[in-house]
Amino acid sequence: MRTLAITLFGICGLSGCTADPVRVACVGDSITFGMGIKDREKNSYPAQLGRILGDGFEVRNYGNSGSTMLKKGDKPYWKQREFAAAKAFRPDVVVIKLGTNDTKPQNWKHGGDFAADYRAMIAEFRALKPAPDIYLCLPVPVFKTRWGITDEVVNKDVIPAIRGVAKATGATLIDLNSPFEGKGGLVPDHVHPNAAGATIIAETVAEALAPAEAKK
Repeated sequence: MRTLAITLFGICGLSGCTADPVRVACVGDSITFGMGIKDREKNSYPAQLGRILGDGFEVRNYGNSGSTMLKKGDKPYWKQREFAAAKAFRPDVVVIKLGTNDTKPQNWKHGGDFAADYRAMIAEFRALKPAPDIYLCLPVPVFKTRWGITDEVVNKDVIPAIRGVAKATGATLIDLNSPFEGKGGLVPDHVHPNAAGATIIAETVAEALAPAEAKK
């Protein structure tokens, strides 16, 4: 597995830096996809992340609306074409933002499998050659229960589970929950951030990927 000290901002060695961009796969649900965002091709968080990181990166959006981490969920990400496409991309970095749809009652009744399924997905990505660096995102707050998605399950169950998976696997954790505290206006339907909210996600992810650059 290449460390970010090597991959970020050029892959460098004694002979200099390669011209190949760092490939970043943004894996997730409708929040990653950019549901509800006007001109999502330009304003979804992966699109904004690509602009922040610059020409040394190729960032692709593999969000699939409604998807769950749970294999027994009503729409498992595992069965969506985006999962296969993300692996075929052979990413250097994988940013996973799943768990919001898992909170729906019909899905969370299988919540006991959530951590194991998450670890299994990480293992599939790490089986790629070379193995990518893996980042796990804590979900954005749910400001009002919609479509069965509840903030109570996000906070009491999903977030602790993701923290545990990060610790067990050595993946890097990105907190997308705290930056939205008191910012319900950026989540107009109470679940999906608008373009300004997507900017917060993109900036937070960029800082996690490249803290030294973010501080310049």
